Amino acid sequence: MCGRYVITNPVSKTKKLVKSAIQVEDKENYNAHPYQKLPVIKKYKNGNTLENLTWGLVPSWAKKKDYKALINARLETIDDKISFKKLIKLHRCIAVADGFYEWKRSEQEKTPYYFFRKDKKLLYIAGIYEEDQFCLITEAARENIKDIHDRQPVILNQADINRYLNLELQGSSFLKECKKPNLIFYQVSKDVNKPTNNSASLIQGLSN
Repeated sequence: MCGRYVITNPVSKTKKLVKSAIQVEDKENYNAHPYQKLPVIKKYKNGNTLENLTWGLVPSWAKKKDYKALINARLETIDDKISFKKLIKLHRCIAVADGFYEWKRSEQEKTPYYFFRKDKKLLYIAGIYEEDQFCLITEAARENIKDIHDRQPVILNQADINRYLNLELQGSSFLKECKKPNLIFYQVSKDVNKPTNNSASLIQGLSN
């Protein structure tokens, strides 16, 4: 599961990838969390755009009051779930992030870690959307991450952005087969546990 991430200056960092940014500001968000409006890349006939959608998707067929918004979709079952199978075919998007947080669970506590690319390049997380809502796609964690958590976001390389957004390609197959970037991580403060905390100190590593 991916439930928190970091995105700073999204307009500046994606200006070579999109034709326009729609109501997205160049601000710093060190604790992006569900139900916030967050920047994603979407494809239109005249090019890609960066726009804000709400993280957390309530399918159009669901009764809004009785249905908890979905923040993640499992890649392994995305073609089978009624909530997702139409969206992966017709409504794909990519969330942009500097890195993401995950928690290692033990009997006594949950310890947060920050994950990012070693070269510190932007992460492009595969997602799906409906109207003004989106959710992220996750897959089984890589070997070096499994000790922390058994799931991770599906992260694309920049060269694969347009291929994923190309609806002529089978979305789930492409995500399973494409090469993923390697990630590194370190332990961070439990201050990230509180969604209202939002500063650069959240991604500072703790010395063991």
